[in-house]
Amino acid sequence: MHISFPYHGINPLEIPEKNLLGTFSPSRVKTEKTEDEIIGEALSHPVDSDPLPKMLKGSRNVLILVDDYTRTTPAQKILPRLMKELERAGIKPDGIKILIALGTHRPMTQEEMVKKLGKEIVEKYTILNHNWWDSSQLSYLGETEGKTPIFVNRLAGEADFIIGIGQIVPHRVSGFSGGGNIVQPGICGEETTGKTHWLAAQFTGREILGKIENPVKREIERVAQKAGLKWIINTIQDGADRVVEAVAGDPIQAYRKGALRSQQVYQSLLPEEADIVIADSHPYDSELWLASKGIYASELAVRQGGVVILVSPCPEGVSPSHPEILEFGYQRFEDADRLVQKGVLKKLTAAAHLVHVGRVIKERAKGIMVSQGISKDETERLGFIHARDPQEALEIAFSLLGRNAKVAVLQRGGEILPVIKE
Repeated sequence: MHISFPYHGINPLEIPEKNLLGTFSPSRVKTEKTEDEIIGEALSHPVDSDPLPKMLKGSRNVLILVDDYTRTTPAQKILPRLMKELERAGIKPDGIKILIALGTHRPMTQEEMVKKLGKEIVEKYTILNHNWWDSSQLSYLGETEGKTPIFVNRLAGEADFIIGIGQIVPHRVSGFSGGGNIVQPGICGEETTGKTHWLAAQFTGREILGKIENPVKREIERVAQKAGLKWIINTIQDGADRVVEAVAGDPIQAYRKGALRSQQVYQSLLPEEADIVIADSHPYDSELWLASKGIYASELAVRQGGVVILVSPCPEGVSPSHPEILEFGYQRFEDADRLVQKGVLKKLTAAAHLVHVGRVIKERAKGIMVSQGISKDETERLGFIHARDPQEALEIAFSLLGRNAKVAVLQRGGEILPVIKE
């Protein structure tokens, strides 16, 4: 079987048919509705909420949170419709700010903002990156019931009404993205994000990824509520990156409705656990911090003692924002926890990431990486076996597990939700 990858410069792969369990990807959904119609219907029929103009009564300053370059949310299609709703409510353009919810990612460039939001929106409204690294830009709102300290962008406290725009896809930290995630980690400080991510590190990926109800999502929602998130519009896109559903309204109830649909779209059934899982990380390919989503999905598909092969270009390297990853390499939970307890590893967001990947390539399987943007030395420092191309990676895997090993290929590995048939 001939397997290609969605990356320029990464060679395709030949897998013997007797070894291939199958290629798996999110669904492609047929719908006669246009994306604009789907978005419009969501805005007109909010979940557990009055229509937006009624909700905005008495408000003058509105803060819109939009996810960043690491997400494929079609904000450029949502924002013009949303702005019309704000106009109907009497909100003036100078009363609207758009804050890019970076989490702990790098700032977006002007060019990226135009591509994400649309030229007219960028020219007409105030657009700001969330400076998560600058404590002077954050306000402290106390703690959640779960003892998470809430440091949030100070603009949240200056707004009369906060709206979040995002997408709902399977997510290793919170089960699914969307809903309250636009606030935590979107516009929070590193200390807040570190606490929720470290909470997620206490669990395996199989206990969190694709689970709508889980302790981490509940903690994220507590942060979002205390920060003042009032309304969301979230999209669900299919395996062709087309909007197939959108939900709007109450941040908790609308999210749950959307997550049920997302579960259906991104779920892919495997006949059994694979000995070898080959995953790309598309569409999260810019750096390993994001590309690791392909590793997280693989945890749900690979057998104990198997091999996971990640294929991703990572043009920005391991992570511009988190040098700790290369410094410490991926870790078993117990080892990372010791470093945290000793104060050697201080940044909990980085510690959690080390564990999330470490649970797969240190505790469940061996990891092999094919990446143009990460050197052989860096690959091995991280804890992966280096391979020059996918074919070499597969040969290494066969040498470890034997020529009869069964192989599963996960396409769009950054989003897919593998499920083993009963």
